[in-house]
Amino acid sequence: MAAGARPAAAAARPNLPWLAAVGGAGAAQSWAMVEPAAWPLPLLAIALLAAGVGRATPRRAAALGWAFGSGWLLASTWWLYISMHRYGGLPAPLAAAAVLLLCAALSLYLAAAMAWVAHRRCGRPLADASRFAAGWLAAELARAVIFTGFPWAATGYSQVDGPLAVLAPWVGVYGLGALVAWAGAAAGFALGGSPDGARRGAVLPAVVPLALALGLLALPAGWGLLRGAPEFTRPASLLKVALLQTNVAQDEKFAVEHMPAALAWVAQALTGTRADLVVAPETAVPLLPDQLAEFAPGYWAALQRHFGAPGGPVALVGVPLGSFASGYTNSVVGLSPATAGTPHDRPEAGYRYDKTHLVPFGEFIPTGFRWFTELMHIPLGDFDRGPPNPPSFAVGRERLAPNICYEDLFGEELARRFGDEAAAPTVLVNIGNIGWFGNTIAVPQHLLVSRLRALELQRPMLRATNTGATAVIDHRGVVTAQLPAFTRGVLEARVQGREGLTPFARWAAAAGLWPLWALAAVGLAWQRRSTGPDGAAR
Repeated sequence: MAAGARPAAAAARPNLPWLAAVGGAGAAQSWAMVEPAAWPLPLLAIALLAAGVGRATPRRAAALGWAFGSGWLLASTWWLYISMHRYGGLPAPLAAAAVLLLCAALSLYLAAAMAWVAHRRCGRPLADASRFAAGWLAAELARAVIFTGFPWAATGYSQVDGPLAVLAPWVGVYGLGALVAWAGAAAGFALGGSPDGARRGAVLPAVVPLALALGLLALPAGWGLLRGAPEFTRPASLLKVALLQTNVAQDEKFAVEHMPAALAWVAQALTGTRADLVVAPETAVPLLPDQLAEFAPGYWAALQRHFGAPGGPVALVGVPLGSFASGYTNSVVGLSPATAGTPHDRPEAGYRYDKTHLVPFGEFIPTGFRWFTELMHIPLGDFDRGPPNPPSFAVGRERLAPNICYEDLFGEELARRFGDEAAAPTVLVNIGNIGWFGNTIAVPQHLLVSRLRALELQRPMLRATNTGATAVIDHRGVVTAQLPAFTRGVLEARVQGREGLTPFARWAAAAGLWPLWALAAVGLAWQRRSTGPDGAAR
């Protein structure tokens, strides 16, 4: 190596301060998944990461990607500790270690992507930024699908109130994340430079990629300001809805001494409103059918009589179905005149939606990890899966698509229900229970997830939850009504269904995430040959 090359090579080494700075940037960007007004943070954080990757060897770029991902996920999902320790009874050191290991393991996808970007970089900021965005997309897709997926805090959620939000009906959450990655990386590679590119004279003037990165944000922002968000859907009929927020502490939810009062409040709230539709949250009735018949005889029969009246209201109620002997499901039951003739005191007859995408460890036991789940005390912890494309629940002329808790993280799975436009849902309904995670950032994070789903599919989203956020979100992703979190109450509002399909609904219903996988693969495989000062190919 020439003597003059040593300083540049030394400068290219991401030392501990660089790793700490990049990890801190990853943690900082997570705030945009809590407070949507902070949408520029991921751009700045990704620019810092790209600047480091642009000057690193593949091995050191992997370290930077891992540090960034670990900081990002740890700051975004630290509340998992509460569910495992406070409510699951897992010893504190083991719960903390489990969260750290999960974040570290999931960050390996980003580490691999950054190593590949460093290996294939050509010293041209726009080309390198495109490869960076492809790697970012591949890493987020891997986190979303491998081992059933855990896409919490995906980058696109940070843009719900940003200028790129108008593109959500076309590209979905992962497409938004790739665009944010491209814009941030273009700035990072331009300003951070590349030792190889600088020696070859191949780096474009910084103003060019910076201008393009800013233009990427300015164009959709201008479109939104001048013409508003594109409307791919059209209004349907209005519904008056009532959403219950039970606010039962997680450590009391399955306690026998607290159950009579909780069940009484749910029954009173369900029957005490004149709304067209009443929605109760996940496991609002926390007993299996045989348990309920023994513990509160006549409870379900009274609900069936109330909601069986012709022309009266209908309800969606979260309740587990099945038995310990035959298996059980995390379900939503529909109560309406259509179910009035079903056997009294048996919630499993009539319309039902069974949760399809189960939570590892909390709702199903991954192979080889029964020892881990047995350390926790989860009353119902090994559910059966429901069908992947269930029917909607009819309310007048509207078709409601229930989903349970974190199922709304998987927009491509909700999009399956839009394969037949004539039967596609007109309203989305999320029933959830974030009480497992205490009074933490998990509540506003989940609300942001639902807002992005509403943008992708241009459907209103109703959220009925145990502790929050109970809200009504319109088809533009705007919260139009909301209860304060961690209070007991009933949110009454009006919601307008929507018909028609967004581009995202069409391609995701037909092909899932495969188009994005193909785009990431092409971006990672593409190689622009670099040239030296003499014009010779290298």
